[in-house]
Amino acid sequence: MPPQIPSQNQSGPRILQGDLSALSPAVREFLETNMTLCQPESIHICDGSDEENLAILTQLEEQGMIKKLTKYENCWLARTDPRDVARVESKTVIVTQEQKDTVPTPLGGGISQLGRWMPPEEFDKAMAQRFPGCMRGRTMYVIPFSMGPVGSPLSKIGVQLTDSPYVVASMRVMTRMGKAVLTALGTGEFVRCLHSVGCPLPLKKPLVNNWPCNPELTLVAHIPDRRQIISFGSGYGGNSLLGKKCFALRIASRIAKEEGWLAEHMLILGVTNPAGKKKYMAAAFPSACGKTNLAMLCPTLPGWKVECVGDDIAWMKFDDQGNLRAINPENGFFGVAPGTSAKTNPNAMATIIKNTIFTNVAETSDGGVYWEGMDQSLPEGVTITSWKNKPWRSEDGEPCAHPNSRFCTPARQCPIIDPQWESPEGVPIEAIIFGGRRPEGKVIMHDPFAMRPFFGYNFGQYLSHWLSMADRPGAKLPKIFHVNWFRKSPTAGFLWPGFGENIRVLDWMFRRVNGEEGAMPSAVGYLPCRDSLNLQGLQGHVDLEELFSLDQEFWQREVDEIRKYFTTQVNADLPNEIAQQLALLQQRVKQM
Repeated sequence: MPPQIPSQNQSGPRILQGDLSALSPAVREFLETNMTLCQPESIHICDGSDEENLAILTQLEEQGMIKKLTKYENCWLARTDPRDVARVESKTVIVTQEQKDTVPTPLGGGISQLGRWMPPEEFDKAMAQRFPGCMRGRTMYVIPFSMGPVGSPLSKIGVQLTDSPYVVASMRVMTRMGKAVLTALGTGEFVRCLHSVGCPLPLKKPLVNNWPCNPELTLVAHIPDRRQIISFGSGYGGNSLLGKKCFALRIASRIAKEEGWLAEHMLILGVTNPAGKKKYMAAAFPSACGKTNLAMLCPTLPGWKVECVGDDIAWMKFDDQGNLRAINPENGFFGVAPGTSAKTNPNAMATIIKNTIFTNVAETSDGGVYWEGMDQSLPEGVTITSWKNKPWRSEDGEPCAHPNSRFCTPARQCPIIDPQWESPEGVPIEAIIFGGRRPEGKVIMHDPFAMRPFFGYNFGQYLSHWLSMADRPGAKLPKIFHVNWFRKSPTAGFLWPGFGENIRVLDWMFRRVNGEEGAMPSAVGYLPCRDSLNLQGLQGHVDLEELFSLDQEFWQREVDEIRKYFTTQVNADLPNEIAQQLALLQQRVKQM
């Protein structure tokens, strides 16, 4: 149990908004327990209204945490403390009684690369060191939020307590938040989320950029058995917007295992061919491998249309007819800004020009934003201020925007948002794509299922859970594909042009799902026949022979590396089926 200490304010914190008596007994107990622990000065129960949002943004502006970007409609810029700019894997833990429930035991007792386990006793000490009195002088905001459309049978509800108004404003974008969620919750179960920036008032030392954080004591802990998330010391979105990776992947993947569904680090898109036939696909790529760009693809093939359901997370469950149904549990996009441009992702650029919170991007003197890879020339006389709040010139030798700078923007603003993106029953997934960033010959970076930082339980058990989907009566299993957009020639750069031209690959997948031929067997799976990719109108030459070439020596090394990883990292928890498939792959490679 979290430590209990008496409140210094015997009358309790002031209630600025909301009615404690209207909360369900479970929500009220969760709130009152943590009021006693954290000792906030006041309580604000969020209703999600426009008026509340305006008041929160105004407060943030008055506190100097955000600045209005006059070039756009209702857009804001936050600059963080430079020590608080990203997820901190080394301080992100799963708390379970047994280590084997969180991570496989590595061969020889080494350190697991598949998650960080913290024993409950150590977690209790960490709580006692951090949370008593941590919200003194601050307001505790109560954020009821739904992951997925409110009322959907695929959705889950959480309640987050936080002392950060920046988190309130961002959670309103990234989740369905407010009064309607409390109504939908009733007396039901919810995930309990507690967050503090760890800077009680009065401050002991001045803030940097008016950004409260406590990096020395940052901790992001997940307690799956209790459906709890505890985060301390960081205001950065990945650590403080607890509906995102913490709930939607780490906690949800554990819930999904118990309830028989999948919570995955995947985009969801709808692809419509020139004949008007539509299919939905999900795709898993590690961070910075083009997930958002693919989710918002602008097709170069005439007559094709791509629409976006989600760019980051998919919750998928088989329905009674055996269809794999997916929802995007999020309500917004929390995208990496650098590299986003009118060329790489025009739909994202069109999405972010209103109602967006930018964090750690550069600012232009005419009230706009800027970052590396934006590829926009600035009007004469317009200057740039870097994310460090200093004048910036291109010759300075350092980036103007932080490499992990973000935009937090409503999904409904995307020009190609799918009409069914909020469908309560989800969309039917007929194909799942896996991919990564892998130039030829580069040593493999292991990020299985693009979930390595986000597993909520033992990866070996996760593999078994995936394999169990094939045993479901009547399940219509989606076709599985693998892509590598980033393969390079030794002399001529990328072998495939990428971006909008990727529709040509989706076209081939679309036809394969329909049962068409156009594929030839290989040691590593079915490859497109040379004449089955539609290259009509493609600018420049694509060397299909090199693109589809398989180097036996490379694949022998690959098999050896995968076996080494499974042996050392997954060890005794590796399902037999996976070991058998690896042995079969090795045989096929030998026969190449």
